[in-house]
Order: sequence, then C-alpha cells, then structure tokens
Amino acid sequence: MVSNSGSAKSLESWIWDAACSIRGAKDAPKYKDYILPLIFTKRLCDVFDDELNRIAKEVGSRKKAFQLAKADHKLVRFYLPLVPDDPEQPVWSVIRKLADKIGEGVTNHMRAIARENPLLQGIIDRVDFNATTHGQRDLDDDRLSNLIEAISTKRLGLDDVEADIIGKSYEYLIRKFAEGGGQSAGEFYTPPEVGTILSRVLQPEPGMEIYDPTCGSGGLLVKCEIAMEESAKGKKRTVAPLKLFGQEFTPETWAMANMNMIIHDMEGQIEIGDTFKNPKFRNRQGKLRTFDCVVANPMWNQDWFAEADYDNDELDRFPAGAGFPGKSSADWGWVQHIHASMNASGRAAVVLDTGAASRGSGNAGTNKEKAVRQWFVDHDLIEAVLYLPENLFYNTTAPGIVLFLNKAKPKERKGKVFLVNASQVFEKGDPKNFIPEAGIQRIADTLTGWTETEKLSRIVDHAELKKNDYNISPSRYIHTSDAETYRPIAEIVEELEVIEAEARETDKALRGILKQLGVSA
Repeated sequence: MVSNSGSAKSLESWIWDAACSIRGAKDAPKYKDYILPLIFTKRLCDVFDDELNRIAKEVGSRKKAFQLAKADHKLVRFYLPLVPDDPEQPVWSVIRKLADKIGEGVTNHMRAIARENPLLQGIIDRVDFNATTHGQRDLDDDRLSNLIEAISTKRLGLDDVEADIIGKSYEYLIRKFAEGGGQSAGEFYTPPEVGTILSRVLQPEPGMEIYDPTCGSGGLLVKCEIAMEESAKGKKRTVAPLKLFGQEFTPETWAMANMNMIIHDMEGQIEIGDTFKNPKFRNRQGKLRTFDCVVANPMWNQDWFAEADYDNDELDRFPAGAGFPGKSSADWGWVQHIHASMNASGRAAVVLDTGAASRGSGNAGTNKEKAVRQWFVDHDLIEAVLYLPENLFYNTTAPGIVLFLNKAKPKERKGKVFLVNASQVFEKGDPKNFIPEAGIQRIADTLTGWTETEKLSRIVDHAELKKNDYNISPSRYIHTSDAETYRPIAEIVEELEVIEAEARETDKALRGILKQLGVSA
C-alpha cells in the first residue's frame, strides 16, 4: 500500500529519495531529466485511476471502465494505453512490474501515451530511458528500477497531492542541485517567495494574458494564476482563468513548463527558442504581440549579445535613446524586450541583478547601461524598485532587485518611483536565506499601497533620481540602520568590474583603429 501523506516535508523526502536512487548514474543536474517525466507519468497514471474508479462506480467494474475509456477517450482527460493484467491493479503497475529491458519498456510506454494524446507529444516522449553514450547505458536498468520503485511509494492522485507536484519537484531538485553544484546546476532558480511577491503586487485579474519571455519551468506564470485564484475566492461569479504564455530556450526545461501547465489544467502556450533573437509571440502583422502583464527572471548579466543584435532588430524593441546597453550585461536589453511586450495599459515585474539599478551612475562621461535606465525613468515607465535580501538566490549571494514597470501609471504616481529596501526582511536558512510568509505579505502590501515606512520604503521623485545620476537602487536612498551610510560593497565592486570591462573594450577598439592606420599602439 502506498503512502497518501502529502506534507511538504514528506514530498521533499520522497523526491530526494528518488534522486538518490540513481545518484552516480548522471551528473546531478541531469537527474531531473529522468525523475520529472516519471513523476509526471505517475501523476497521469494515478489521476487516470481516479477517473476509472469514478466510471466504475457507474458501470459496475473497472474492467468495463477500461473498455469504455478505450472506446471513448473523451470520458477521461488523458487516455493511457496501459492496461494491467488484473484491472483492479493500479495503471502504474504496468511500468512498475517491468523486469526485463526496463529502459526500453519505459520509453515505449511513454511514447505510446504521447501517441494517444497529441497534447503530450514532444513533452512526455522526449527522454530516452534506454540511451547510451559510447556503448554505455546512461541510466542502467538497475538504477532505473530503483528510481521507479522510489517513485512508486507515493500516490499522486487528485486527492493525494496538490496540482503543483511537477513545479514543486522541479524547484526542489534545482535547489538541491544548486546547493551541491553552485552554478553547475544549470538553471537560474527563482526563490518561490520572490515569485509570490511579484504575483501579489501585479494582482492579475481573471481572463488576463500573462507572458514570461524566459519562463523556465513556468513557475512565475503558475504563481500568477494562483494569486488570481486566491484573490477571487468567495466571489459569486465564475472566474475566468488567466491565459499564460511563455518561451524557454532549453528543450528539457520547455518540456517541464508544459508539464506544469498540463498538471495545473491551466490555459498555457509555451514556445521553444531564443526569445532575445527570435521571440515567437507575434501578431498577424509579424510585430511583437503584447500582453496585460509580463513577469520574468532572465539570466543576469548575459554578455553574448552584440550591438548588432540590437541594431538589426526588426521589432522596434530597442528605441532610439535607449538601445544597446553595452556588451557586459543584457539586463536592460531584456527590460526593453519586456517593455515592448506590454500593451497600452500593461504592467511588468522583472528580476534583475542588483547592479542593473546603479551601474554607470556617478561615473565621469557616458555609460550605455545608465543611458537606457535614464530613458525608462524619463519616460515615466518605472513604478517601483524592490531591493531583495542577500543570499536568496542559489548561484549568487547578490541580493537582486525587482523592477516594476507600468505603462499607465496613475496620475498621482507620475514623476515618481517607489523604492523598497527589503534587505532586512528575511530569516536565516541553511544554506540560503528565505523570506517568511509574514515578510512576503509585508513587502507586497507596501508595494501595492505605496506606503512609506522608515528604513523600508520611500517615494522618490524624478528630480532626486536625476540629481543622483539616475541611480534607482533603493539601497542608495533608504538606509536600514544608522551605521549604514554607504552603498553595499558588492554593488561598488560590480560597477568597477563593468567599468574595467568597458575600458578594455574601448582600448581593444582603439588598437584596432590604430593598426588599420598603420600607427603603432
């Protein structure tokens, strides 16, 4: 008999037991590529069982329920062509009882499920559990059998676990891998409390279209749907779901995002590809599609986009006066894409590196990143900036900021930016800090209410921002203790690194020009 306990602790223990069952078979970040599709399939099997049991109550037996479901797939959400020898046995037992050529058997069963359900094609059938590298199985049958057995210990039916099983499993595994491997975890893990703050501040309303251009496993989109449903509780009218749109570059993560949408039964469209160079969401005229809300946590300080990527853009994402933010960091390039993806009354929340709020300010001469930041301030698009606590994120100890944009700021907020320094709103954790529920709600309430609180929040007008050379970092304007009179050292060091990088680029360009002129450098 499998356990029906569903506490977060038992869920995490169960997931980690599954990961440990194949430890050593692949590098840690690859575990999820095997574990999550199997957890997803287990969920499909257990929900299919629940649906068969419902039909069986009406027709008298599970055997008849199997026959009816096979004859009319519309009776169930997903039809699974897995039929146990004994119809009273769980559907998952077909996979659990594989004893020979297990990798081949699992792969074939998943492909059969995908053939019966077009919505799952390219998602559930992309992993080959029988794959080899240089003649050696990537995951041998013994370890795969152990993994299947570990997953079998928990039932994942409709009444057993919440719908977010894939999202929670994904977040937990990425977090665990990041703990052990730092940046080798391969993903930029967004702490769930940050996603909750974003969604509560944006307050998406029923039927809205929400977009994430760097959606990962879809966590921020899911948070928005959850926030909307929570705010709509108790209302007598029928609540229309959000329409969720996302794009993800990594195929495996794209598949996870689709699993997340499917398990939550959310209205979602997740595209695959490089959003920066080829955004997939276009209107009929081929221009960029716009949305009610945009949420994003793009990889920080990407340095592989050149000025040509901005100059050659045909989607009007990088306007004159803003444009190229410099080679060192594409943070404000992403902000420009997000701005171009907002409709006339659109709002956005984007997680950025802390330095994006201040780099270039106070420097002699011009700075491309500061110029873009100034463009956003001067066009009155920045509604608020949130400075997060240190040591929340797994591949950096930097605090990070959340930039809130609004194309239709209320009249009373025009010409002003609301700054929140939440650097002290956290609890110590091991190995990372976290924001408790009370802190999450305090931050969200402060941001939505534009409530000024000593050592936490301030309303700053554009004249003061201009006086400070367009530094919009809350830590510059709100000191959280009497002793804190200087900006964090991490910010200053990062700015110096950017200045040095720009100097090297300029020096390199100058040497090239001198060489062409035949002048010795």
